Amino acid sequence: MKTTNVSLKVFSALTALGLGQFSAFAQDPCVRYPQGSIVAEPENLYSSNGVLQVDFTYQTSENTYGQTLYCFVNSDGAQSPTLHVKPGDTLILTLTNLVPEQPGKPGHMADMPEMELSTAGAGGCGAMNMTASSVNIHYHGTNTPPICHEDEVIRTIINSGETFRYELHIPKKEPPGLYWYHPHIHGIATAAVQGGASGAIVVEGIENVNPKVAGLPQRVLIVRDNPPVNPPPIHRRGGEHVLDAEPSADLSVNYIPVGGPAYIPAVLSMKTNEKQFWRIVNSAAVTILDLELQYDGEKQPVEVIALDGVPIGSQEGSGKGQSLIRTHVFIPPAGRAEFIVTGPSDQVRKAQLITRQVFTGPGGDTNPTRPLFTIATSEAGAASKDVTLVPAVSGPPPAQRFAGLSNAKAGTSRTLYFSENDRHFFITVDGQRPRPYHMDDPPAIVTTQGSVEEWTIENRSNENHEFHMHQIHFLLLARNGVRVSAEDRQILDTVNIPFWSGTGPYPSVTVRMDFRGPDIGDFVYHCHILDHEDGGMMAIIRVLPRDNGSSSKSSKPKSPLEASRGAAARIR
Repeated sequence: MKTTNVSLKVFSALTALGLGQFSAFAQDPCVRYPQGSIVAEPENLYSSNGVLQVDFTYQTSENTYGQTLYCFVNSDGAQSPTLHVKPGDTLILTLTNLVPEQPGKPGHMADMPEMELSTAGAGGCGAMNMTASSVNIHYHGTNTPPICHEDEVIRTIINSGETFRYELHIPKKEPPGLYWYHPHIHGIATAAVQGGASGAIVVEGIENVNPKVAGLPQRVLIVRDNPPVNPPPIHRRGGEHVLDAEPSADLSVNYIPVGGPAYIPAVLSMKTNEKQFWRIVNSAAVTILDLELQYDGEKQPVEVIALDGVPIGSQEGSGKGQSLIRTHVFIPPAGRAEFIVTGPSDQVRKAQLITRQVFTGPGGDTNPTRPLFTIATSEAGAASKDVTLVPAVSGPPPAQRFAGLSNAKAGTSRTLYFSENDRHFFITVDGQRPRPYHMDDPPAIVTTQGSVEEWTIENRSNENHEFHMHQIHFLLLARNGVRVSAEDRQILDTVNIPFWSGTGPYPSVTVRMDFRGPDIGDFVYHCHILDHEDGGMMAIIRVLPRDNGSSSKSSKPKSPLEASRGAAARIR
């Protein structure tokens, strides 16, 4: 086995521990492993006959530093399993909130007179009042309906002791790729996600889009963050004079912490010179990743196959995927990247995946360079339970959800901007008054199903922001008013907008929004640095059904909830 001395010692110690490694954590539902542990694959759950049915509990515990942890636990005790579904499948997820009631200021779900009454009462889906223990689930990146019991986060509240049933209908045109799930209760999302409550979703079939991945060993790697514990928690802003200081958040890989100041990396096992397909979720609440694979300090090329769940080049023409060669991969919080790597030869002494330093602005978080894991090579490679194989090609590429978007004409153009003050964070439509989000807000934008729009989103603050859109994806067109290269013209659901220096034009991105799909109703867009979202940097968009204006003026239009239910029924 070729690896560093530190990794050899860790590998030997953990091998000797065997099952005893896990027995110490038997009573802890939210297991966190020692620094330097071997990266293990999350449990894999697969749909059968078009359905994946799982029962989750939402649980909590406390680590040795006194920090509160959160986790989703499967009925067999496995934490945050990877959910594998196919386009057209149904995910039935029953969630029971076992987090004890906690003191904290509740938020009231006020009546929304234009919304249909649900079983929970006007304006709500589940409980009417949120508490510090509330939870729901956002199925991030999926193009699924924003209605009660599917991917609705504005009004869905599950309180302590309550059980809630999700029935998520994966569209038949859902691009095959990597998605993820996490809580999305406004005001406490940061604590839940930094506490560790997140997991991956894989929509199967990427091998039919890009045969390069067919048959490859694949690894699902989830990077999370948490408040730093060594040294004790300190929130340090990212001015230039502290770029090399302690990070604003520590990182982990599949629940193996990589904390400072030593930054002992996790260990990923693979065969010498082996090709693998790495599927990486940045499920960090605040940390931007800029990944680089290094062999003896030299950066290595990787072959990018998909970003944010959409295979490169798959939405135009034949539907066949392409790939991009990169020496580093930038992944904002909530972003996903899937790429092929070639493992180190037996001549490499030190192989690591690192995240490079990202300067997020004088008001931003500190993201220093640090390792994530060391690669340990051997003839055997990883344990069989920690590696699955991408299936062989089984058919033609699937239908294209975003077909023709690059040539579609936008009927509406809008400008939005990020800004903040000492108390709140804002995302505002230009011409409207900045205001922090509240769950009772009316929509800031109203549009119609079938439309295509171009949005320019500016950053008018001194720190980076990450624009995320629920329910749909968008096409990246330009940065700072300059058209991006063909290789960067990708379909995404999250994009980074750098900080404003205080002089000159505001940094911006221009994106093409695709409302041609089936999703109608109310959903949100926000900054996916979650303490910004919790601080108010979120707003609601309402997508009206296509025929909203075609009926007579005397007829009563459907509510967004009614219309969404009808659309969901049509696509099942």
